[in-house]
Amino acid sequence: MRIANVIAFPVSFPIPKQHRVKLGIGQTVKRDAVLVKVETDGGIVGWGESHAARAPTAIAELINTTLRQLVLGMDAIDIEAVWHKAYRMQLASHGAGAAAVIGLSGIDMALWDIAGKRERKPLYQLLGGESRAIPAYAGGISLGFQDTSELLIEVDSMLARGYRALKLRLGDTPARDIERVASVRQHVGEDVVILTDVNTAYTLAQVAEIMPTLDRCKVGWLEEPFAAHDYKNYQAAKRRGRTPLAAGENHYTRFDFERVVDDGAITVWQPDLSKTGGITEGLRIAALAKQHGFLIHPHTSLTSLNMAASVHFLCGIDNGGYFEADCSAFNPFRAELCSPGFVTDANSAVTPLAKFGLGVEVNEALLINFPVVPGPGYV
Repeated sequence: MRIANVIAFPVSFPIPKQHRVKLGIGQTVKRDAVLVKVETDGGIVGWGESHAARAPTAIAELINTTLRQLVLGMDAIDIEAVWHKAYRMQLASHGAGAAAVIGLSGIDMALWDIAGKRERKPLYQLLGGESRAIPAYAGGISLGFQDTSELLIEVDSMLARGYRALKLRLGDTPARDIERVASVRQHVGEDVVILTDVNTAYTLAQVAEIMPTLDRCKVGWLEEPFAAHDYKNYQAAKRRGRTPLAAGENHYTRFDFERVVDDGAITVWQPDLSKTGGITEGLRIAALAKQHGFLIHPHTSLTSLNMAASVHFLCGIDNGGYFEADCSAFNPFRAELCSPGFVTDANSAVTPLAKFGLGVEVNEALLINFPVVPGPGYV
């Protein structure tokens, strides 16, 4: 069964003012995604998701031209060979830039969807795993910068949905961040896990200022205080407190994670299957993490495709951690464009669907309703 066509669809939606959330990188004004459709000469179609990387049309163009030409005619089931050719001809010879890895991620995910449909198995079975409930934390674009009273109302809404782990957004000012973390800890007690995400907005001095509060409040991790490549500050931050440092959504391929191992600072790994090289590379990263005793807590992206892939992936590895639940108040990609990719129980744990492949249906007719919105996603 050969790859007959690859088509990438860049899509966007603006966020209504009442649903905008302020984070360390600014206030959300729109969301973007790139859906990837792979057609085979056997009639089986697979879907994947590539992260938009703030440039959905550029990512889609790279997929629709260079990457498409590289993989056309190849055996759709020999996913390793497809990955290796894209790596050899594009990533290795022209630099493993973010756009190339992201584009390959969507193609790879779609090929795994095809493999599952061909074998008439859900993805977790192809990965050698079993269906099980995966604990989830309340994440996505939520729990951002707001007055403490408003934040606690949102926290209560998450607890009412069964979440026992919450991710707070930091990167405002250390003083206001300290107030929010301490207030939430006092409000929820000791039985709820508090996680934090800075979205790369801190300096080393700010990390040093907030670390005592994170340690005292027993925060589970401090995510991305710095840019992924700022490895020296990560090493310095590790010496400022006990709270584990988390990162990975902006680390590309296992080679970036090999550097993480060598640096010895980041111990919570969060690769995104729509960014880091797809499911194929995600498995290699998980194996590397297992060698060093680390858990994988995948960063999830925007549509049900990546969310479903992440749940299957967590069921297919034996060092999986949390699933990042998208608790964004407004996400038509999740609610309209794609069918749900998993089921959620009363405790907000997620279980993969038993459908073949990823188990997600894309309403292709609705793609026209989400034309690309130009400009940055955060202001």
